[in-house]
Amino acid sequence: MADQLSRPTLHMQRIFDAPRALLWAAWTRPEMVVAWLGPVEWPAVSVVQDLRVGGSYRACLKNAEDGRLLWQSGVYREIEEPSRLSFTFQWEGSHEDGGPVVTLVTVVFEELADGRTRMDFTHADLKSEESLAGHRYGWESSFGRLEGWIATQGNQRE
Repeated sequence: MADQLSRPTLHMQRIFDAPRALLWAAWTRPEMVVAWLGPVEWPAVSVVQDLRVGGSYRACLKNAEDGRLLWQSGVYREIEEPSRLSFTFQWEGSHEDGGPVVTLVTVVFEELADGRTRMDFTHADLKSEESLAGHRYGWESSFGRLEGWIATQGNQRE
């Protein structure tokens, strides 16, 4: 197993047609997170957050075909509303990655002049290249769902 210094890192950037305040809320309000978290075939069914540095979160994803559950959890490391969120991430129990590994997610939101928001996303310390590929797919699918959820918000934009 690779040591933490050489573990793969996933970096993604995406521009959302939404103000930064809405993106921040989408990541920090459990009732909003549950609407988009998880790939299309593993949508979240439960999200609990204690949004404070040192506070924890826990989310449950449910397989749309067979109902299997997959839990993830972590601890908030940095919260700089509305621009930066950083938290640990690990799968609970068995997963395609094998035993749990603590990884680090950092999300930076930049308000653009045209009212859209650039999201810089980093998921560091992944277990392997295979894990990197799996997480890339999962996050890309989640962010597609987030984009769809934003489109349904209409006049609720902050």
